Order: sequence, then structure tokens, then C-alpha cells
Amino acid sequence: MTQYPDTSPGSLFATTITVAGHDGDEIEAYLARPAGESARGGVVVIHHMPGYDRETKEMVRRFAELGYDAICPNLYHREAPGAAPDDASAVSRANGGVPDERLVGDVAGAAAYLRALPAANGKVGVIGHCSGGRQSVLAACRLDLDAAVDCYGAFVVGEVPPGLGIRVTNLLPDLPDLGAPLLGLFGTEDQHPSPEQVAELGRILTEQGKDFEFHSYEDAGHGFFAVNRPGYRVAAANDGWERIAAFFAKYLEG
Repeated sequence: MTQYPDTSPGSLFATTITVAGHDGDEIEAYLARPAGESARGGVVVIHHMPGYDRETKEMVRRFAELGYDAICPNLYHREAPGAAPDDASAVSRANGGVPDERLVGDVAGAAAYLRALPAANGKVGVIGHCSGGRQSVLAACRLDLDAAVDCYGAFVVGEVPPGLGIRVTNLLPDLPDLGAPLLGLFGTEDQHPSPEQVAELGRILTEQGKDFEFHSYEDAGHGFFAVNRPGYRVAAANDGWERIAAFFAKYLEG
């Protein structure tokens, strides 16, 4: 396992590694760690459908800056190793997307890697945006995780429209098994998920006695965290980051 030297406070280290994913497959991942070896939690970042891109890696480094070991597995590594994010995403879409079982296995491998790091306190959270939001909920239903964040994940509930081009189902059968506190961040102008679907998910989780908190932002649609896309909304993204930081501090520290 790679060891990193201590250095001044606020420093961090970021590198590309390989981890054992689903079925033991070696897949590429992006790792960022704060300097020092004080005990800390870990965060698995699930990239959005556009891929394992620079903006997602910036999020990984931001979690390291917040004091966590953070990792993003490249979900498209098997189909398109070394490809540009857009090309890898296109190949994955053509193959029907990332199968749920494989996603869970890849997140499990990333979480195991974080828990084996020298400074790990044993707590791991997961976060995803867009398709990664749904996958974050899925992972929290099927794995032993300590916190989960869903940023506008589509098809957690609701019917999947025909002709979508990827093989995906809603997560209604999995939701009773949600085992981690869930933070959901949504836009009121989004249709995937729509405000009605967010409300439906909230009703289901309430009925099942789950620990969750949802926040919806006016004048924000899908992708409001994405700094390189037209849907970026500064106020919503800034408030969302503050809520994410507070949420992970509550459940991953100590």
C-alpha cells in the first residue's frame, strides 16, 4: 500500500491507483488523501454518467481538503481503459450502462480500500451525482456504509421511460434495506427526479422509518453542482456543499 509523507497542514496528495472491484477485477481509481495520519473517515465518490472526468476528480480532492480519504472508481474502466471520459461514457451507454451488481462490487472494493488505509477510522460514506446519485442509494441499500448522499439521482423511484438506452430499474425493492443515513439534494426544476418523485421517495422513507434529510433548491434543475455545465447554480451548489460537509462530519468523524 502506498505511503505518503507528512507535510504542512492543509496539504493533500492525489494519485491514480488500481483497486479490486467487482469479482476482483482490477480497475482504475482516483485517490486523494490529506497530509498526516490522524484518524479520519473515507468517502467513495461515484462519478456521473458523463464519466470519470476532471470535474469529478476535483470533487475527490475537495473531500481530501475537508479531511477525508476519498476515492472515485472508474466505472467504465473495463469497457474503455484509458479513454477520454466522453468516449468511455458513450461505450458504456452503448452496452446498456453499468450493471447494478457490478456497481455495488466496485463501490465495495473502493470502500474496502479506504478502510484499509493507515489513518482510517473505519467509517465510509458514499456520494453520487446524476446516475451516481441513484447508485449511491443503491450502494447504501446493499453495503455496510455509514452515510450516503444522493445528488439529484434519477430513477430511485418512478417508472423508467421506455427507449432510455440503458438498462436501469427503480430501487423500490431495495429501499427497505437502506442501512445508512441519507442526504438528498435536488432541484425543483428537475424532471429526473421530478419534485413529485422526490416527495414520493420521502414518503416511502418516512413510512419505513429511515434516517434521511432532503433539500430542494428553487431555480435549480438537473446538474446544478456541475461547474462546467449550463445547469450550474452557484447558490444551490454552495449551500449543497455546506450541507454535505456537515452531514459527513456528523456521520464519518470520530
